[in-house]
Amino acid sequence: MTVTDLGNDTFQIDTEQSGYKGITAGYLIRGSKPTLIETGTASSAPIVIAALEKLEITPRDLATIVVTHVHLDHAGGAGHLTSHYPNAELVAHERGARHLVDPTKLMTSARRVFGSMIDEVMGALLPTPAERVRSLGDTAAIDLGGGRTLESYYAPGHASHHVGLIDSMTGDLFVGDAAGVYIPETDTLRPATPPPDFDLDIALRTIDTFESLKPTRLLFSHYGPVSKIDETLDRSREELRVWVELVREARDTRLDLDHAIAMIIERTKERYAALFENGKAMERFEALNSTGANIVGINRWLDKVEANTYDFGDAAASAPKTSK
Repeated sequence: MTVTDLGNDTFQIDTEQSGYKGITAGYLIRGSKPTLIETGTASSAPIVIAALEKLEITPRDLATIVVTHVHLDHAGGAGHLTSHYPNAELVAHERGARHLVDPTKLMTSARRVFGSMIDEVMGALLPTPAERVRSLGDTAAIDLGGGRTLESYYAPGHASHHVGLIDSMTGDLFVGDAAGVYIPETDTLRPATPPPDFDLDIALRTIDTFESLKPTRLLFSHYGPVSKIDETLDRSREELRVWVELVREARDTRLDLDHAIAMIIERTKERYAALFENGKAMERFEALNSTGANIVGINRWLDKVEANTYDFGDAAASAPKTSK
């Protein structure tokens, strides 16, 4: 099912990233000013457009497109969608908005880290005219119509251009990647710590911010709604700390990247037992949230805080997998 009704005119859209179902979601808040949260990848744009058509959103209806951050699995379809929806304003934090106008630097950086697979798996982010892009400060409000607003809060740690978004009517908090990656069928939570912006201390403060907002649900971009707020945010904190300590150990024992990946997979088998037992879920979420990418991101942060650069070797293991 591409579209799931979450109640209160909120709909989850499966963007079917890389040909997988159930790993990346966009969300539509349908009202007098219909608003899409997250675009998915450029390759997913036709799926998102078809889902919006199913929800009776015509090309002239969509008022706003908001992205939690400008990573390509969240904002890669922005240029395609703003072209298809001529009245839609594109909204992002000010640290990321410029990349939606001129994606050259962002795409160059992505290709440098992930190689040509970024084009094969994600597709190219197309530019959006500057006059259609709104930059958010650290707090802001987005009008959903009928007195309903989407309140934006700066939420770095995963990315320097990340925001969290809370619906004033429902209390739903759209967390992007700032609280990690949730696997619903196994009730598993893993951290999302890719390069280049991960920062443990800042990420923990963002989770504190989310807790202070007292949301009624957490809506993960990866993947879906979660109602156990305190338990889930506590797990988010714990997972971040566990992975940082594991990467620190891998550095101390001078492992290369392949052996660090093997070590962390072995050490987390019990922690993620249900995920390891579900081979299909493990395949999907490793393709999305690879162990290698998490290690590389944490290692980069440890280089800074420990003033001791460590090279794990070939970063190719952190690249996304090819589509199915």
